Amino acid sequence: MIRNNNFTKTLFTVGHSTHELSEFLSLLERHRISAVADVRSQPYGRFTPHFNRESLQASLKLAGIHYVFLGTELGARRSERECYLDGKARYELIAKSPAFVAGLSRIRSGIANSRIALMCAEKDPLTCHRTILVCHALRCDELDIQHILADGNLESMNDAETRLLDILGIPAEDLFRTREEILEEAYQRQGERIAYSDSKMEEESTLR
Repeated sequence: MIRNNNFTKTLFTVGHSTHELSEFLSLLERHRISAVADVRSQPYGRFTPHFNRESLQASLKLAGIHYVFLGTELGARRSERECYLDGKARYELIAKSPAFVAGLSRIRSGIANSRIALMCAEKDPLTCHRTILVCHALRCDELDIQHILADGNLESMNDAETRLLDILGIPAEDLFRTREEILEEAYQRQGERIAYSDSKMEEESTLR
């Protein structure tokens, strides 16, 4: 894959984790985020109610930050049965679904006028579908993808990919494969590790 070093657009990602609302807003303000794209399939949590969809939307509005829910389009827990194999979500199937493709189009369109952060719950971008599924699908665009870490620092997509290879124990260089081929293996393996499993669909698959 050829990347243009003259990036004209930047896409951010962020995990709300267990942050207090003030801490989370500070992260967004630090990086001048103007819009949050919520990619959680289920935007509610018992232990972090301030990140529930309606509460967060209201808080962001007060902070002058736009909110859009894209959990249906870009979420990891899918309603489409064709996105599952033996009860487990398959990222390569999700990436081909019409809803997911439409969600990517909305992000690409929004980047033209806004500093967007894809938001999910997980602290580490590498254990979250916002990176392994969504950013994987966008990384071939001429985008500068930056992950906002819990301490406010940024991790570039390239650095995140290098860290992913290290976590999985995959050599960064291979005589018989390009870096892109190596990275595709890493994305596939990590996707299998973190993908959502639907017990009901898994049970139905065993009964067929």
